Amino acid sequence: MNTLINKQVTFRDLGLIDYQEAWDYQERIFAETLALKTQNRILSDAEKVLTPNILLFCQHPHVYTLGKSGKPEHLLLSTEDLTAKQAKYYKINRGGDITYHGPGQIVGYPILDLDNFFTDIHLYMRMLEEAIIRTLADYQIDAGRIKGLTGVWLDHEAQVNPRKICALGVKASRWVTMHGFALNVNTDLSYFGNIVPCGIEDKAVTSMQKELGREVSIGEVSNILKTHLADLFQMDLTD
Repeated sequence: MNTLINKQVTFRDLGLIDYQEAWDYQERIFAETLALKTQNRILSDAEKVLTPNILLFCQHPHVYTLGKSGKPEHLLLSTEDLTAKQAKYYKINRGGDITYHGPGQIVGYPILDLDNFFTDIHLYMRMLEEAIIRTLADYQIDAGRIKGLTGVWLDHEAQVNPRKICALGVKASRWVTMHGFALNVNTDLSYFGNIVPCGIEDKAVTSMQKELGREVSIGEVSNILKTHLADLFQMDLTD
């Protein structure tokens, strides 16, 4: 555990970026943070260095990603089909099954040392969900959780037509996190028709645009979401 606590989080908007490029960038920051934590363990308190926290937002060109617990058959496209749809496919080291990322979606990658906040992965995921829920509430979209399922859902109480609006999948090592969440803002939902989203066959996927009947400003949603994340985690969020 850190004897020094760093609540400062550096925000970086990577814009539209290839999934592999963003993944490599995450992995580099993740590895550097782990190395710093390892070094701190052998240093005196006076010599220790604060571990950094980074929050990345981005959008990706069309891509499908399969988590460690996912089933390859949940991708319903052949290699030729992927090429035709200008989409890529990666097996990755986060939890969860298969999901889609694409333009019009806010993908958030918090690379945090939870020793700076709280050491509870379950709470961490619920806090990410809560930030999304509060952001959607600001647009008069009633969202919440469904027991036994990760992510953020609409019609989460009556469950007449439950539909996912935000997927979550994280990895953590020695309390350092990577991967994160994907919020459908103006997302082309037809791409979800090529997978069994998150391995769930009987529930739909939606977006803010679909629910509101209009296109929504990605920049505006990003700023609101950043504010809620900062409040919930008590971050000192800086650009």
